[in-house]
Amino acid sequence: MSQQVFKRNRLSAALTAILGVGLMPFAMAAEPADAPAKSQEAADVAAEVAADEPVIEVIEIRGIRGSLYRSMDLKRGANGVVDAISSEELGKFPDTNLAESLQRITGVTVSRANGEGSQITVRGFGPEYNLITLNGRQMPGTGYTRSYNLENLSSEGVKTLEVVKTARADTPTGGLGATVNIITHKPLDNPGQSFSFSGKGMYDESNELGDDITPELAGIYSNTFMDDRIGFMASVSHQERDFRQQTANSQGWIAQVDNNRLPALAADKGIDGREVGSDGKPVANFRDANGNPVAPFFFPRDMNFSINDVERERTNGMLTLQYSPIDSLVLTADYVATRALTASNGFGWGIWNSSTDGASVIGYELDANGTALYSDIRGGDGSFTANRSTTEVNAESLGLNLDWSPNDAWRFTLDYHDSSNEIDNGADKGLGSSGQVILGSDKLISKVYDYRSGEVPHFLINWNNGTHVLDAGDIDSNFSQFIHSPGKSDIEQLQFNTNWYPELMESLTKIDFGASYTKQSMSGTTAWSGLRGGPGFNPSYSAIFPDAMFVREDATALLDALAGGGSGLMPDYYYSFNFDEAVARQLAFITEDIAGDNYYSIDPYFDGIDSSSLVEEKTLALYLTSQWGFEIADVPVNVNLGLRYEQTDVSSTVKQRVESQVVWASPTEWIMQYAPGGDDNYFTQGGDYDVWLPMLDISAEPIDDVVMRFSAGKTIARPLLGDMVAGRSLSGSPKIGARRGGLGNPGLLPLESLNLDVSLEYYYSDASYAAIGLFHKDVDNFVSRSTAEVTIDGLHDVYNSPRYLEAISQLEAAGTPVSENTIFAQMLANGHGNADGQIAPLDSDPLIVWDVTSPINSDSKSVQGIEVALQHVFGESGFGFGVNGTFVEGDVEFDPYSLAQQQPLEGLGDSANFQAFYEKDGLSVKFTYAWRDSYLIGVGQSQGSSDAPPQYAKAFGQLDASINYDVTDYLTVFFEGINLNNETEQGYGRFEEQFLFARQYGTRYALGARVRF
Repeated sequence: MSQQVFKRNRLSAALTAILGVGLMPFAMAAEPADAPAKSQEAADVAAEVAADEPVIEVIEIRGIRGSLYRSMDLKRGANGVVDAISSEELGKFPDTNLAESLQRITGVTVSRANGEGSQITVRGFGPEYNLITLNGRQMPGTGYTRSYNLENLSSEGVKTLEVVKTARADTPTGGLGATVNIITHKPLDNPGQSFSFSGKGMYDESNELGDDITPELAGIYSNTFMDDRIGFMASVSHQERDFRQQTANSQGWIAQVDNNRLPALAADKGIDGREVGSDGKPVANFRDANGNPVAPFFFPRDMNFSINDVERERTNGMLTLQYSPIDSLVLTADYVATRALTASNGFGWGIWNSSTDGASVIGYELDANGTALYSDIRGGDGSFTANRSTTEVNAESLGLNLDWSPNDAWRFTLDYHDSSNEIDNGADKGLGSSGQVILGSDKLISKVYDYRSGEVPHFLINWNNGTHVLDAGDIDSNFSQFIHSPGKSDIEQLQFNTNWYPELMESLTKIDFGASYTKQSMSGTTAWSGLRGGPGFNPSYSAIFPDAMFVREDATALLDALAGGGSGLMPDYYYSFNFDEAVARQLAFITEDIAGDNYYSIDPYFDGIDSSSLVEEKTLALYLTSQWGFEIADVPVNVNLGLRYEQTDVSSTVKQRVESQVVWASPTEWIMQYAPGGDDNYFTQGGDYDVWLPMLDISAEPIDDVVMRFSAGKTIARPLLGDMVAGRSLSGSPKIGARRGGLGNPGLLPLESLNLDVSLEYYYSDASYAAIGLFHKDVDNFVSRSTAEVTIDGLHDVYNSPRYLEAISQLEAAGTPVSENTIFAQMLANGHGNADGQIAPLDSDPLIVWDVTSPINSDSKSVQGIEVALQHVFGESGFGFGVNGTFVEGDVEFDPYSLAQQQPLEGLGDSANFQAFYEKDGLSVKFTYAWRDSYLIGVGQSQGSSDAPPQYAKAFGQLDASINYDVTDYLTVFFEGINLNNETEQGYGRFEEQFLFARQYGTRYALGARVRF
């Protein structure tokens, strides 16, 4: 509790003078003859009373309860459906991570990066379909994207998070799911001096190589000067975190519809669990791209385990200056800057299946859906990988604002900002890129994949040495690759808004109108070294790696929070090695003299070829809204009616590579080669569109403390950046079954959603309310994928060429098992290799058939759902709780039994949150649990088949807790526990049996203190 003495300012002095002058005649007329004496007596009494009168005390509610009060008041007084989270006090937000705070709001869920909340999904619409604004200004996405990564923004300077779920004519567009407005503290809003500083140490139980305790420091200072005419506020925070990520991963699943490609094996070697029809063939429960019934089977392309040791630093700064030369005018300048650095060093080990059907398959067990729970496949390779990357994010925003109210009827605001968000994965000063060094061997008999039990698949390799353990002396260079792909997003925006409070009629309370101009540019560049150092063990360079370079590590502690992980994991070992030594040895020995064009290089720009793309959008907007207040049958009703018009021009420029040929470089690697030069290969396309966006909000209070709402309006979400990039792109590593390409479409129209909301809210006590809401969204111009098989002149295919088929015939005649390894070796033996030991195409070979996908605006989709929330504080007991849930459905779900290209809505799924707290006498204890049901992450797997199979996340629930104790009015100590239940992240493909990933991060604890005055 804080005390504030009311002082007479200019306004109160003026009111006193006006009242005094106005009452003087009445006082004089009523004054009797002895008035002077009585007046003096009254003055003496008044002086005595004033002397004895206590100072008026203002009770400021801080902490959890204060935050709940303010959030509830915002929700109750808002137009449309709005939820909010308020800071508990200056410099203290409920969560350090803003995304973690947002997931407490009904209908909001988060996607995670490195175990932390990163991006949000609202009512089933993912990050690309939600808009983030800072003080009403549209913020750029992180790098070459529309999505804003909230984990990079500190919460210390944030006052309120508003989530606007219904249409508003006066806000920037792009939030089809919702618009999240981050409102920061302003010094003139809280006159006087205030200061808060906090420091804590974070212990992450997953950490192995970094510091056991990492710091997090934050401070905010605010003050006003010259009779509160000038205000200054500055905040800064710095966070460090060291942790280890443990992962199991499969890059994709291959669908095969030709059951003749599934070998008929002995009963103990080949088990097919699919339903069989009267004809003895599997029942066709699936449909292919043309709608024909099929009975596919599915095998994994690979299986890998990895550990990544991560060091993360985040520094935020915020500066605000305000000047009010007269009472009616406020000038504000603010600057926000963020720098986030994430460095990762890791090791991985796994298997690669060059072929997933035919003679290479020597064992399998399929379930009822045709998914391989077990496989034993010849060919391919086993590998041990070292990776290194450092990614830097730099974001900044400079803003200027003029707020002028010349009289009670008018208010004008002019706002300008220039904001950017840049990401660079080449922040490693020694490397300048993200690097991956893959060593291993193809000297094997077969590889076994087993997911018949547990939550994590296992794999084993039957090496030629007769064991499941590769000898260190047999480790060879598979390939290395180095990628540099920086991206940047810029927004320059000017907004002019007018508020008019007319006296035209009693029911018309306010008219708002204004205009804005927004220029947004998003650019990205990609440079790739290609596959360097072999590739694919062709030729062999095992001699350059001494046995002593490799350290055999124990893997039996990996993923121990998952069934099948830990001590039961297979394989139970991996080899680690020094990244720098592996690079140095290959640079020294795999030179141009030795390897020709395949010489080893860590420069992603070594061949002078790179690709870049730029998308620019320029939007002019006009809007008009009106607010009405009246009564119907003694029921107060408020209406907000508005219209927004926008005109957007789009241009996309891309620098394209010119493809030369695809060579078969090794049994497991196919490489696209490009023509030299290409500096003039720029291609530009454009598009434009305009939209009218009406909106209507109606709220009524039929009985005290019960609010009914109805909202209707249209919102938009702009097309995904990747879909708008002009030109064509083809895979740089076009393995068999993965010959894919993309064709952009800058002329895509935005998604337009007609939204309907109905809600009922009951504010039955202080900081307590119950609410239920229904929502429905009809989305037009939904983007779907059109895939066509195309051939490109000059790109010929070694696969299924006469030379390729001849090699297969020779192997079958000799009784040699047919696999990519043996076919490649036979073709070399037949004299079809070039000087580099690779097989290049001939003009007489068939053209490669590419699956080229292009986005198009197509059909309409709908989403509907229900939101429920209850917040209750048990009087003055100090106890309280909050619970909410969102349940959604729609015709936008992925059909796992269709092999056609689909465009479902990513992120759609149910969610719930629970919060319980106790706060009294300086002690605050809070437990929060956030749950999210399984949901679609996206379509397309990096090494999946061309039918673009899905990626799903399993249900996730995380328990957090915090304890705060006020030692004095100025000092608080606190403890935090994050992910106390050690929840893991898991993902799958069409069915849960099609494993994609499992990630384990462990629990984090923090102990700290906060001072304030």
